[in-house]
Amino acid sequence: MERAYRHTGYFMLLLVPMVLLGFYKTYFSQLPDFNSKITWAHHLHAAIASVWIMMLILQPLLISNRKFTIHKMVGRLSYVVFPLLILSFLPMIAIKTSAAPAVNIFVPISDCIILTLLYSLAIYHRRKMSYHMRYMIGTAIVFLGPTFGRIGALLLGLSERVTQNVQYTIIYLILLGLIGLDKKHHKDFRPYLLMLIIWIVHQIIFNLLFGLR
Repeated sequence: MERAYRHTGYFMLLLVPMVLLGFYKTYFSQLPDFNSKITWAHHLHAAIASVWIMMLILQPLLISNRKFTIHKMVGRLSYVVFPLLILSFLPMIAIKTSAAPAVNIFVPISDCIILTLLYSLAIYHRRKMSYHMRYMIGTAIVFLGPTFGRIGALLLGLSERVTQNVQYTIIYLILLGLIGLDKKHHKDFRPYLLMLIIWIVHQIIFNLLFGLR
């Protein structure tokens, strides 16, 4: 693993308290007696997403500790877990489709598309570790969206549009920071540039759809 990224696994650990905080009010606070709005689809999605986040944390820790064989085994497991993760989004999208405006449906659908694209690029470049690692970091960044969305709206009382645009700002700052880190160490930062373009397009479409609601 590149020296500048040797602590990536520990940074990934920040996803755990953020997810707990973001989903506490709507999900975790209801354990074990959930209200009628929480269906089997929510539980399935939560379980598979939790497994995926644990894998995102574990993989860079295995690499930094030179546990390459286990890293490869977990990587092969992702061939099963990732499709299940994407499939677990479908009933959630279906639930929103019947009542939510187009802009609300756009967010989970676009998250699925971005996740699939970045994961596919990571697998395609699995033998080029520098690209593989950066694209997998990109999949972790996607999870900041629903997390910040709930923190902003439910805990900070921000409007939906403000929350979403604050989320974009945070993602841009992270990606620009990673680009700056790569430039400092003379590494290829083009994967992050691609992600930056993707999120800019995402923001433009979101705000256009929000204006039409």
